Amino acid sequence: MIGFGRKKISNLKIVRNRKIWKDTDFIIWIVPLILVHLSCFLIASTQRNIGIADWYQHVIIAYIGSLIVYFLAQVPLQDLRKYILPIYFFTILTLLYVNFSGTSALGAKRWLSFAGFYLQPSEFAKLSLILVLASILDRRRFTDLSHLIKPLLVSIFPWILVFTQPDLGTSLVFGAILLGMLYWSGMPYEWAFIVLATSMTGFLSYSYQLGLYMWFPIIGFLSYKSLPNQKKILTIFILLFHALIAKTSSWFWETLLKDYQRDRLILFLNPSQDPLGGGYHMLQSKIGIGSGGLLGSGLMQGQLTKLKFIPEQHTDFIFSALGEETGFLGNLLVLFLFFILIVRLIKIAIEARTDFESLLVIGIASMFMFQIMVNIFMTIGLGPVTGIPLPFMSYGRTALFVNFISLGFCLSVSRRGQSIRKNL
Repeated sequence: MIGFGRKKISNLKIVRNRKIWKDTDFIIWIVPLILVHLSCFLIASTQRNIGIADWYQHVIIAYIGSLIVYFLAQVPLQDLRKYILPIYFFTILTLLYVNFSGTSALGAKRWLSFAGFYLQPSEFAKLSLILVLASILDRRRFTDLSHLIKPLLVSIFPWILVFTQPDLGTSLVFGAILLGMLYWSGMPYEWAFIVLATSMTGFLSYSYQLGLYMWFPIIGFLSYKSLPNQKKILTIFILLFHALIAKTSSWFWETLLKDYQRDRLILFLNPSQDPLGGGYHMLQSKIGIGSGGLLGSGLMQGQLTKLKFIPEQHTDFIFSALGEETGFLGNLLVLFLFFILIVRLIKIAIEARTDFESLLVIGIASMFMFQIMVNIFMTIGLGPVTGIPLPFMSYGRTALFVNFISLGFCLSVSRRGQSIRKNL
């Protein structure tokens, strides 16, 4: 009888494991691991002849992250909701600590040193913001501008703390997460346009003030048409807010932004203005990608990569190494893999069983999509250099670890969505 009981328990474990793997979304597993293993060759190629081999740390973090993905997939995300606020406030405290006592490197104070490891709290802050926004926006219906107050408040604190490190790139990711989740939760798209229009207001006030005379009537018209009540008062308030942006944009540009940040934001329009300074990375990146041609020079064979024409290429500019060594077809393959991953995440968000889970997945999808677009545009010269890594490919232990934790949450939502559909 004892042997029969053990055999029965063993059979139950086998059935359970088979069920887990049967419900597993293999796109979420396979695509990131393909990208990680490909990037290991590229990272190794960028560090040839200098006695550094960060590629093995990259793959180790990926395997550890894969284990975490497996365990998080078994956790119902609703059980995590009671811990969201403590996680958010702990994140704020760590960001404050970094600003005062963090470890500095490359002109920024972004890291915490812990037992010989360096952690970047701003990466965890992305996921923390997604969790708290999903909890706030759950079942919320936007009928008044006051409904934007809570989402904006919880977003602005980590944004300020990360921006002052300074880390302009990561602070922009917070904005992309916020807008993506607000839109998914039902915010009118005109409101999103009004929020995004503040950047255009600042740009016009600094570079072409006459354009404001045409721009402000457009903002006023859209505000009046999209607001549900108290149209006149709120439209005047929005116009006054844009006027404030116009008045302070010059001060913001000259005072809050560092010299190198200003250079990065404008030199992509004509990097040849400073070919040996702010425009150097972008020019060399474009040359490297172009030299790859259709099929590339082969993995570990890129000469520009070998000679380190792009400093720190294994982090933000890993896509340029990809272009040189795998060519146009290799770039297309990676873009296709990213496309499959994002489409799958959106489908999971659509099929999620609760609004909270749906918002959580769409926040993660927004984070990935924004980082992919900005990083690739940066390396091919269509956008400014912002220091945003390419998910799963750029070397960065904390960023890669957080990316896999994010996938674990998505896989949890996917598995529960599948089980509900099967029971219908």
